[in-house]
Amino acid sequence: MNYLKAKDSELIRSYLSGNEAALEFLINKHQQRIFSYILIRIQDEDLANDIFQDTFVKVINTLKKGNYNEEGKFLQWSLRIAHNLIIDHFRREKRMPTMSPTDEFNIFNVLKDGSLNVEAAIIKDQIETDLHKLIEKLPEEQKEVLKLRHFCGLSFKEIADQTDVSINTALGRMRYALINLRKLMEKNGVSLIQ
Repeated sequence: MNYLKAKDSELIRSYLSGNEAALEFLINKHQQRIFSYILIRIQDEDLANDIFQDTFVKVINTLKKGNYNEEGKFLQWSLRIAHNLIIDHFRREKRMPTMSPTDEFNIFNVLKDGSLNVEAAIIKDQIETDLHKLIEKLPEEQKEVLKLRHFCGLSFKEIADQTDVSINTALGRMRYALINLRKLMEKNGVSLIQ
């Protein structure tokens, strides 16, 4: 096999057929790009090396289990694994606080910007992605009020008018949306940073 002319998918198939050299070539081919991606975000060479190694341990384990199905997109898939490991690292380091059980707690206040450093920006993006996925799991009426309030900036009176309910009903739906969102966050292990 001519490794230089082989596509990533061909190298992976060759590796899965028992050719260890094909994986070694594939890793060498992409290591600079993946390591640079990690280093830019971590800004610590030793730690970047650890995460780089962890990335490829996860890549190899996934390949061996037969769970790789990103045909022709090996680099993007590997970068996504590295990205998730970086987020995991920063979450552990920051000991990210979990939610307060009080009624005054507002999930969206925790996501306020300020001047974010690189790590915080990565974590914030991931949290927002996780939060949007959980919001989609809410009952339709609760989801509607929550989106109108926090993403469209409507007052509860405007929400009540738009959804054709009383202000108390809109407030109640928001309260239940936040309670249910907290439960979903706990169930799915989503935590927030300040």
